Amino acid sequence: MQQNQTQQQQQAPLMQVPPQVITVKDSLYLKDQLSWEILAMKKCRHFAQECSDPEIAQAIDKAGQMHQRHYNLLLKHLQNNNTEEMKKVPQTQ
Repeated sequence: MQQNQTQQQQQAPLMQVPPQVITVKDSLYLKDQLSWEILAMKKCRHFAQECSDPEIAQAIDKAGQMHQRHYNLLLKHLQNNNTEEMKKVPQTQ
């Protein structure tokens, strides 16, 4: 059984560069993560404004900026023309 799996793995063509394709499952994970990042960003903004200690407020604001960078990076990954990219993926028969 293990030998069959090894042979099948050896026969499959290797991708040198991963395709710029996002599966439906991937996009659902990314959308969830976007929601979590925006929520964390909003919470940081709120608590930084509520905080009376400027040093702590600055640390919370810095964390909020990190979440905003993560949000923007994830959003960038979703801005593909997935239909066009799917045409470039080699189809195995």
